[in-house]
Amino acid sequence: MRRDRSSRVPLRRSLLGRLLGVSALVAACSVAATAWLAVQTTSGAIKQEQGQNLAADARIYDTLLGYAARHRTWDGVDATVRELAEQSGRRVALTTQSRQPLADSATAATPPALPPEASAVVDPLSVDTVLAARSTEGQGTAADRIDPRAVGPFLLPAAERAALRRTADRNAECLNRVGVAADVVVGPSGRPRVQMVGNDPERALGTRCDPSDLDAPTRTERKALTALNELADACLKRQDRGGVRLNRDLSWGEGAVTVPVPGPLPAPRPAPLPSDAREAGPAPAVEPPREFTGEDDRAIASCVGTARSEQLSSYVASPALLFIGDEGGATVPGFDLSPANTAKIAGVAALVLALTVGASVLAGARLVRPLHALTGAAQRMRDGEEHASVPVSGDDEIGRLAAAFNDMSAHRARLEEQRKAMVSDVAHELRTPLSNIRGWLEAAQDGLADPDPAFVSSLLEEAVQLQHIIDDLQDLAAADAGVLRLHPEPVRVGELLTQVAAAHQARAETAGVTLTVVAGAGVVLDADPVRLRQAVGNLVSNAVRHTPADGTATLRAYGDGSCGDGSCETGSESGAGEVVIEVADTGTGIPAADLPYVFDRFWRAEKSRSRRTGGSGLGLAIVRKLTEAHGGTVSATSTEGKGSTFTLRLPAGGPDGMTTAS
Repeated sequence: MRRDRSSRVPLRRSLLGRLLGVSALVAACSVAATAWLAVQTTSGAIKQEQGQNLAADARIYDTLLGYAARHRTWDGVDATVRELAEQSGRRVALTTQSRQPLADSATAATPPALPPEASAVVDPLSVDTVLAARSTEGQGTAADRIDPRAVGPFLLPAAERAALRRTADRNAECLNRVGVAADVVVGPSGRPRVQMVGNDPERALGTRCDPSDLDAPTRTERKALTALNELADACLKRQDRGGVRLNRDLSWGEGAVTVPVPGPLPAPRPAPLPSDAREAGPAPAVEPPREFTGEDDRAIASCVGTARSEQLSSYVASPALLFIGDEGGATVPGFDLSPANTAKIAGVAALVLALTVGASVLAGARLVRPLHALTGAAQRMRDGEEHASVPVSGDDEIGRLAAAFNDMSAHRARLEEQRKAMVSDVAHELRTPLSNIRGWLEAAQDGLADPDPAFVSSLLEEAVQLQHIIDDLQDLAAADAGVLRLHPEPVRVGELLTQVAAAHQARAETAGVTLTVVAGAGVVLDADPVRLRQAVGNLVSNAVRHTPADGTATLRAYGDGSCGDGSCETGSESGAGEVVIEVADTGTGIPAADLPYVFDRFWRAEKSRSRRTGGSGLGLAIVRKLTEAHGGTVSATSTEGKGSTFTLRLPAGGPDGMTTAS
């Protein structure tokens, strides 16, 4: 059923309604976000004033974290807790995870109850990366959850420390003598290393000072790394994966190295180890080299992290809850809105909503008005009006949409005219041979014509003409639908032009027209030879038809950028560049006013559509479609009374994405 043009879309489904809804939602969200931001900002300021921001207490957390990393239990932490409380003026308390007291700096006989939530969890095997990053003394990174001071079995005894320190001092002294500033840095495990001052550590490679003797693992480190490797292999075995051999810095790869070498190791580094463990010696390489996939690396990294936690668990203190607060135990008050502040926020929100709705109504009305005009024009076009247009109000999006609609409407009108003309032309072209065939057959039936060979030949000629028109229409329909299949292969253009000239030689001799071919032997391109002969044949047939006796029709081919006398062959054998094919005649020519329409369907210079001087009017249209299917272009130039030249420009290597037959 046809809808009334004046009917309106319901508000809830219209563009205006949607615009209003979205605008109101945006305004409400903006007001709510602003109010929330104000509350959070004020609460943050209050917390910062009262000392409840953990960023200011990161030093307390880091100090206790270091104590847990260096001690097996929390025994003796009371002195450290009291010292931290005196320095910060805060109450510091430690409890077990079940909230059993471990240490408390509160001096009252009955200290205030601890808050329900702890400030942090002190666990050297699971560091709070946010607090660690805020600490000025933290040595870990956000990616390493194990505190670097938790060295466990990697802690070197005094004898090994002394031996390594003598070696490090000797290497540092050597580097200083050759002009490379170097210092000795001792890690948490007691292992020293030589650290060069500056941003170019490779300067030492050209000296005789070889710090690699410090890379040799000690007995303690070798034993600890072996135990860690066994734990990691056990984890991998539970996942049905092969074991690995960890390097001294806990990397792995195509087999572990047994002797540290200078320069970076190529193996992945799934979890950085503290400086002491990174300086431990590598395990002996017993596994054959193998490739690791991404899934293998993830599994190994997870198992190495689990093994580290398992190995260090007996060397560090158990996790504890940390509470930081005021000496009096007062909690930080939250920020509550007073009735007056609530009323102010509600009033501002209502004002913003009112302004948003008002602006949305005005903008929506201006936006919907041209859309209504477009809808009405589209409905008029649907009802049969040949050309419906709308006014273009401006150069904005709606104005451009209206201009595009007007162009579409005008184009549709032109297409409709062309469709009507095409139906008329097709009917005319098919009627003529059918009328001739019917007339001759009726004459034979009535005994007025004798079915002799000439009679049969005449009927055959009309049938062939009818078949030719049908074939042309089928080719054009396939080209329009994009299903015209090509069979490209290397084609020598000179030979193809010679074949086309030979096929039209008899007709040319009958018309008194001389056919000549000018083409280099090396001009080659990738094309469908059948379709290319069809396109060139249509041009030759057109040239012979419109060239008077004693005239000439010349077929010429050459490569791009070369002369047209056939002596140049650029871009032919290599398959690159462009090949030009020309069909020139000395015929009657085409008027300049008709030249833009020569490739239109059913267009003929002879307006009377006489079958003596004109064909079906589809030949040149087929030439254009076949040329475009090959990725080329076709053009025509003509001088009235002197002749015409039709030019095909085709890519020598074939077009990209040519529609080829499978």
